[in-house]
Amino acid sequence: MRRNVGIGAINKQRLAREKLTQKGNEIAELQLMQVSQQMDVFKKSLEEFAMKYKSEIKKNPEFRARFQVMCSKIGVDPLASSKGFWAQLLGVGDFYYELGVQIVEVCLATRPTNGGIITMEDLVVRLGKSSGKTRKDVQPDDVTRAIGKLAVLGDGFKIVKVGKQNLVQSVPGELTMDHTTALDIANKSGGCLTISSLEQMGWPELRINQTLDNLMDQGMIWIDEIDSSYWVPALFHS
Repeated sequence: MRRNVGIGAINKQRLAREKLTQKGNEIAELQLMQVSQQMDVFKKSLEEFAMKYKSEIKKNPEFRARFQVMCSKIGVDPLASSKGFWAQLLGVGDFYYELGVQIVEVCLATRPTNGGIITMEDLVVRLGKSSGKTRKDVQPDDVTRAIGKLAVLGDGFKIVKVGKQNLVQSVPGELTMDHTTALDIANKSGGCLTISSLEQMGWPELRINQTLDNLMDQGMIWIDEIDSSYWVPALFHS
């Protein structure tokens, strides 16, 4: 008798757990459906907002950046495709893909002199003067988004943070912490980098030589044969 009572109690507990699990699944499905419905409403409102302010989104960089933030919060990417719904609705897809092409052109044109790194500020200025016309509608945020779309070209295009400065790298390869530290020192000195400035970091001779040699091999720094100092062309005017 006791054994049967024990088995019965276990079965009741199992049934209770199953009912709780089933109820939990039902609640989760209901919540998911409600969230999905809310998202549909948000996206519909976003479409109406985009249509109403289409012109402002295209011509006002700050307004465009805020619109991008609104989109990202509900999982909408207006730049997902130059042929997609949002691109056709706003024309921003074409804007960023065309900007991406111009970024590639500027980076390739300046690579022989800067070794494949250019400051964000310099790039924005050059983009503003590209195609024989002044484009004041291009901002760093636009460049950042356009470079994100260049990922399909491999690891050749990326933004590297050097101190407070953003550099656009257009050559394959990873800049190590030592590389970015050396570039940051040069940035604070108007583009000049000396062995003594690296020695002040407490670096041994081997570490200094490896860093400088690697940056020189990539064409990112030049050596002044007169005083043996090094210069970063991309940071000459920063």
